[in-house]
Amino acid sequence: MNTNSPADAVVHPAIAPLSYLLGTWRGQGEGGYPTVSSFSYGEQLHFSPISGKPVIAYTQKTWKLSSGEPMHGESGYWRPKLDGSLEVVISQSTGLVEVQKGTYNEQEKTIKLQSQLVGNASKVKEISRVFEFANGELSYIVQMATNLNNLQPHLKAVLKKVH
Repeated sequence: MNTNSPADAVVHPAIAPLSYLLGTWRGQGEGGYPTVSSFSYGEQLHFSPISGKPVIAYTQKTWKLSSGEPMHGESGYWRPKLDGSLEVVISQSTGLVEVQKGTYNEQEKTIKLQSQLVGNASKVKEISRVFEFANGELSYIVQMATNLNNLQPHLKAVLKKVH
C-alpha cells in the first residue's frame, strides 16, 4: 500500500512534460449543441500524479452557476508517452465512456485528443478535446458528433490554477 500523499508523489519522467497540469483548476464554461439549449457552468478539474507511475489521475466536476447544483462529473487517467503521444480513458457520470488518443506539444503546451471509442452512448459517436495553456490559464474546447450531427463545438471553458 502506498501511503505517500499526492504532494509527495514522485513524478514519472513520462508525465514531466505535462507537469504544468498537475493541481486543481477552477473556472467557468459555456455549452450548447443543436439539440441542447446554451448554458453556462462552473467547473473544477484536478490532475494528480500517481507516485512513480507514468499516469496522471484526472477528475472533473461541473455545477450550475446560479445555484451551485451539481451538473456533470467524470474521471479517468491520462497516459503520456515520451514520443509526444497521449492515451486517455474517461468515464462520465452519465455512464458514457471515452477512450481517446492524441498528442501533446511540450513547447506550445497544447493537447489534442480524438476519441477511438465512445462506449455506452446511444447517440454520441465521436468526441474531440483540445487543451491549451497560456498566460496562466488552461482553456479547452470539446467537440461532439452524434448520430444526427457532425463533429462541432459542444463545450468550452477557461480555468485558473487554484492549487
